[in-house]
Amino acid sequence: MTHYAVTAVGADRPGIVAALTGALYELDCNLEDVSSTILRGTFAVTLVVRAAEGLESGGLSRRVDEAVGALGVSVSVREVDSQESRGEATDVLIVYGSDRPGIVARVTRLLAERGANITDLSCRLTGAVYSMVAEVTLPDEVDRAALAEEIRGVGRDLGVDVTFRPVVVETL
Repeated sequence: MTHYAVTAVGADRPGIVAALTGALYELDCNLEDVSSTILRGTFAVTLVVRAAEGLESGGLSRRVDEAVGALGVSVSVREVDSQESRGEATDVLIVYGSDRPGIVARVTRLLAERGANITDLSCRLTGAVYSMVAEVTLPDEVDRAALAEEIRGVGRDLGVDVTFRPVVVETL
């Protein structure tokens, strides 16, 4: 079973998702993971699809390009490992503060140095306030309390408020 990551980017307008998913449906692809957003008028989506038997990336790419090309959307297709998953988030990091260069770079560099994997990231500039929310998977050997203190230190250096907490899953 072959899986592909299909990424599409273009000026936001109605019909992009319909054209893209319609083409994938016609090719007998199954959508397994989808993430999309609109950033300053630019639409971006990544879909992981399970392809029909025998469908190669070239044929998939051509058909999807035909479907969304008239909408001004650029598409890329690449094969992905069907067994990979993003992992379960163990922690959530939230950053708020005055906008300045380096917030995301400094915080994510620290996480990377500790072996943490960012499984989801959203950043927004609203007026002069910058917000960042990241779901993070920490390796078992990372000292969460020590990392939280390091993250707070980076926050103090940047002059932003930082919250770093474990994900708590409650069962009903």
